[in-house]
Amino acid sequence: MPFCRKLPIEGDIRDLDTCHKACKDQDYVLHEAALGSVPRSINDPITTNDVNTSGFLNMLVAARDAEVKRFVYAASSSTYGDSENLPKVEHVIGKPLSPYAITKYVNELYADIFKDAYGLNTIGLRYFNVFGRKQDPNGAYAAVIPKFVIQLMNHESPVINGDGTYSRDFTYIDNVIQMNLLALTSENKEAVNQVYNTAVGDRTNLLELTQLLKKYLAKHDAKIAEIEIKHGPNRAGDIPHSLASIEKAKEKLGYDPKFKIEAGIEEAVAWYWENL
Repeated sequence: MPFCRKLPIEGDIRDLDTCHKACKDQDYVLHEAALGSVPRSINDPITTNDVNTSGFLNMLVAARDAEVKRFVYAASSSTYGDSENLPKVEHVIGKPLSPYAITKYVNELYADIFKDAYGLNTIGLRYFNVFGRKQDPNGAYAAVIPKFVIQLMNHESPVINGDGTYSRDFTYIDNVIQMNLLALTSENKEAVNQVYNTAVGDRTNLLELTQLLKKYLAKHDAKIAEIEIKHGPNRAGDIPHSLASIEKAKEKLGYDPKFKIEAGIEEAVAWYWENL
C-alpha cells in the first residue's frame, strides 16, 4: 500500500486550518497528537480538554473534509477508569478518574458519531503504558520509565508512588508500531470502526519494574544495582492495576506482540544509555 509523505507541518491541532493542511490529499491518517499525563490534566483540565477534545474534533473534521479512507487514532487505557475487571476487555469500561481519561473517552464517542453521520472509517487504539527509545525523561510529567532511568544513571533514588504494588501492562514501542500498521492496512471489514487494546497482555508492578531497570543499567554501571528505591504518596487519579486482553486485536487484526516487558526494557535501556 503506497503512502504519501509530506514535508513536516508545524502547528497545533487546536487550529483547524493546520489540521486541514495535514489531511489534504491523504488517504490515511494516523492521529497521535494529544496532551498526555493524568496529573497534568488534574492540574490544568482546560488545556487538556482544548487539545484532546477540541483538537481531536478538528482532526476528525479535517479528515472528513479530505475524504480520507481510514482514520486511526491514539485512544487510552485510562478510559477503563474505576472498572476493576481484569484483564480489561474493550466493551467493559468504568467511570473515568481524571480529566485526561474523560477526553480520551470522548474521542471514542466522537469517532463513532463521525462514522454514523459522515461515513468516516475509524479505529481507536487504547494504549497501555507505552515505553521505549526517544522518550523524554525530563519535565514534570515525564513517563515513569525514562524518568527512573535518568535518575538511576545519575545515581539518584527513584521515588515510587505508593508501596510499589500498583501494576501496569507496560508496552514496548515496537508492539505499538505493529498495531498501528495493522490498523492502517487491515483489509478485514469487521476490524474497522472498532477500538482495540494496544498492549502486551501481561502486567508488572513498580517494584518489579525498578528491579529490571537496575538489572540492565547495572551492566553499564555496577553501582546502580545498589541504589535505594524510595516511596512517596499514591498519585491522584491513578488506578491500582491495569492488564489488557489483546484477544480482540489478535482475532480481528492479526496482532502478535513481539516484545514482553524484559526484552523491551533491555532494548530501551541500551538506547537510553547511548543517547541520554
